[in-house]
Amino acid sequence: MKMHILSGGRLKMRKSVYVPEADRQELFEIPVSCYLLKHPQGNVLFDTGCHPSTATDAEERWGGMAKFMTPISGPQDNVIDQLKLLNMRPDDIDVVVNSHLHSDHCGCNAFFKKATFICHAKELEAAQQIDSEKMGFLAIDWKQPMPTETINADKDLFNDGRIVLIPVPGHTPGMTGALVSLDRSGDFFLASDSVALEANLVKDQIPRNMWNAELASQSMAEIRKIESGGAKVLFGHDDAQYQTLRTGVECYD
Repeated sequence: MKMHILSGGRLKMRKSVYVPEADRQELFEIPVSCYLLKHPQGNVLFDTGCHPSTATDAEERWGGMAKFMTPISGPQDNVIDQLKLLNMRPDDIDVVVNSHLHSDHCGCNAFFKKATFICHAKELEAAQQIDSEKMGFLAIDWKQPMPTETINADKDLFNDGRIVLIPVPGHTPGMTGALVSLDRSGDFFLASDSVALEANLVKDQIPRNMWNAELASQSMAEIRKIESGGAKVLFGHDDAQYQTLRTGVECYD
C-alpha cells in the first residue's frame, strides 16, 4: 500500500483559534491535507479539501465563513489537480472517507461520483440539522447524491489492519481519524482536526473551534496512546510539519 499526501488548499486564520496565548490579531497560514491511500483492494481518499473555486472567490461559495477562514490557495492546491500529477482522475477513487463535514475537508466531494463515502453517523446527523451552517456545515459541499456509509465505532476498512477508522470526537460530533499501517514507512495516524497542531497535543491545548472541549481532550488522550504505540501523528493543519513531509508524487509505502 502507498500513501500520498496531497494539497487540499491553504488557509489564513487567526492563530489564537488554535494557540490560546497568541495575539488575537496575529494571522498565520495553514495547510489543508488530503491523503490518497492506494490499497490493493481499492483507492481510498481521506478528505477532499477545499473546492477549487475557493481559490478565486471563496465568499461566493462559503459566504461569511471566508472572512475568518480565508483561502490563499495556489492554482493546483486542490485534490483534483493533485490527482492529475499522479495520472489519476476522480473516477479512479473507490472510497472517500470524510474525517468530518467542514468545507475545508469535504469541498471536493462532488467530483467523486463513482465513490462510496464514509463518515461517522453523528457527523451526518449534525450536518443535517436545520441550523447546521452555524457549525460550519455547508450543504453545497457535504450534501451529495453518492452513497454514504456511516460508522459508529472503529472500522477496519478492508479487514486487514491497514486502514482503520477511529472516532475522535470533539472538534465536531463525528470527527474521525485513520490509523494507516504501511509496510516500510510504519504507522501513521491521520488526525485531521482532532489535533490541528503539534502544540495542541504536546501542551494539551484545546483550540477555540471545538464543538466539545471535554470530548476533544479525551480524544487527544487516545491519540497520545496511539502515538506511544509507534504511530506518527499527522496533524490537521500544522504547516511546520507539512513542510517536512513527502507530498504530491512522492509517497510513503
